[in-house]
Amino acid sequence: MSHPSRRLVVQAAAALTAGLLMLTACGSSDEPEEAGAASASAPKSNLIAIITPSPDNPFFKAEADAAKAKAEGLGYQTSVASHDDDPNKQSELIDAAISRKAEAIILDNAGADASIGPVQKATDAGIPVFLIDREINKTGIAKAQIVSNNAQGAQLAAQAFVAAMKEKGNYVELTGKESDTNAGVRSKGFADVISQYPGMKRVAQQTANWDQQEAFSKMETILQQNPDIQGVIAGNDTMALGAVAALKSAKKSDVIVVGFDGSPDAIAQIKSGAMLATALQPAALGAETAVEQADKFIKTGSTGAQEKQSIDCELITKENADQYGVFAKL
Repeated sequence: MSHPSRRLVVQAAAALTAGLLMLTACGSSDEPEEAGAASASAPKSNLIAIITPSPDNPFFKAEADAAKAKAEGLGYQTSVASHDDDPNKQSELIDAAISRKAEAIILDNAGADASIGPVQKATDAGIPVFLIDREINKTGIAKAQIVSNNAQGAQLAAQAFVAAMKEKGNYVELTGKESDTNAGVRSKGFADVISQYPGMKRVAQQTANWDQQEAFSKMETILQQNPDIQGVIAGNDTMALGAVAALKSAKKSDVIVVGFDGSPDAIAQIKSGAMLATALQPAALGAETAVEQADKFIKTGSTGAQEKQSIDCELITKENADQYGVFAKL
């Protein structure tokens, strides 16, 4: 026969054990539900991160401004930053966008090869990336690569250049950054046209890395070595403007200069007669298109467009210069 007090202790212990088992069972079944509810109710960032090269170049400022205005008009918050063509800085900015759980990234990248890893990282984190102006050397990781038709624009510029030089003469070519796909595409576009004219002789070809001051310095050196030149064709307007300044300094006012981008400063030089022409690449349109496609992807899971997209360029000359504003037709 059991002792009454011992029986009470055993019963109490059994009740406590049963209670703990029930509590444990309830906890294990409730936790996923609570986590799921928290995840479902967690607010989205509503942020679109816009990352471009330095806004010191008016082209990059125009595309950043256009992307920001379009995104905010669609109800998003924005962050705008520059990687200054530094792949390491670009990686840090993309990491920051990932940590802030951005809805999308609009990126004018810092190198066709160097940008593949960071774009892949953002994509793996569930953040769609929309490239503008510059492509990367890989498809299938960015949701869109929207660029100007650089080959077509370069051919337009080269045709005007050759015609103004009457199909003959010594000329100089200033090229962009080697890491930028656009630099090679534009240079090839120039060559595809100019090479058809045996009277055209390229006496120098140097990179000025898209930079105005570097173009000025390089052009000064080239002029010392090749004083008899009749033309300069440049991979962007910034370098063309550097060449114009060097030519003015050397008192060479009759040299034909053609650029690429359609910048307001270049248009002003075209109106004054210091430049012949530039090929407009519509920076604002490309940036706005990227934001519109990002918005569609965020809302529907699809951009409704293929990844590689190009926008045709237009030739700006003295005759039509008044029709153009900040990297766009008025």
